[in-house]
Amino acid sequence: MPIHSIHNLYRGINAHLHSLWQAESGWSGFHTNQISDLYKTLRAQLLPLGYDAEIEDSLQIRRIEGSVRTPRADVLVYDTHPEPAPAAVPSAKPGAFRYPAMELLAEDLVSETPFRALAIYRLRADQAARGTPVAWMELLSPSNKIGDDAEIYHAKRMDILHAGIVFVELDYLHESPPTLAALPNYRGLQSTKLALRPHPYRVVVIDPRPTLESGWGDVIPFHVDDPLPGVNIPLSGEDSLDFDLGVPYRKTFEESLYGRSVDYSQFPLNFDHYSPFDQARIARRMLAVCEAITRGDDPDTVAIQVAEYEHLDLDEVLGRLEAFQVE
Repeated sequence: MPIHSIHNLYRGINAHLHSLWQAESGWSGFHTNQISDLYKTLRAQLLPLGYDAEIEDSLQIRRIEGSVRTPRADVLVYDTHPEPAPAAVPSAKPGAFRYPAMELLAEDLVSETPFRALAIYRLRADQAARGTPVAWMELLSPSNKIGDDAEIYHAKRMDILHAGIVFVELDYLHESPPTLAALPNYRGLQSTKLALRPHPYRVVVIDPRPTLESGWGDVIPFHVDDPLPGVNIPLSGEDSLDFDLGVPYRKTFEESLYGRSVDYSQFPLNFDHYSPFDQARIARRMLAVCEAITRGDDPDTVAIQVAEYEHLDLDEVLGRLEAFQVE
């Protein structure tokens, strides 16, 4: 019997849905909807701080006065106060790994093609004009990973960083390698120089101020069924925004009715493309849902917990799922 829910029954990225979109189609629609919800959620938190966000062809965060760059971003954040100020270097958040920016950007050979993006601007007193963005956000998409599109994306990213604009990259795609070749490939197809374990998803924040050579980058990797992380977005001077990526993700999932496309009684497409660690997490989530349904719980109204299954290894979970005829 198919099992659906209007809610995302994973704690973070819905592995069933993202596997479907990468194996077949649907990512473009999600990208559009997620960017819209990122924009709405960001803007509500930025305006009280004196900043604003705009949806562009890519995501960037602008300062109100100054030159406007030609690259286009998913989400832009603009600074409304024209006075220049040195960037503060925030402490790395728990779960984040900090590196010199140039270490992350070395051997930058693999890319994704962005669709639309967000920009954050700092607002001027009259809130009427926008200038140079202070941050630029990209939500990656899986098309054209190599070739001209990748080269354009990489060149744009370097232009943005050399302009002193904070760059935030959201990578929710486990099937394709990171855009930063210094980071480990989840599929294990390339070696890297940074001592990080492969993860299916990651958020990267690069602050190139005062110069790219002296700037830093935070890498926040996370697994299947981890909550989406909070990210600290540096703004102007000592300003920054702590932003919970889980809020807009849940909004997109529920308001777009994506739960209708997820059947928790069946394994995700290309289940074998996940690491054994993440396969076990997917299987535990499925087992928790199947057993909750058997008890008569409604997944739309009852929070489904996996704590009682955490001690089970992959083979044990798969064995118990056989009773539900999961395929």
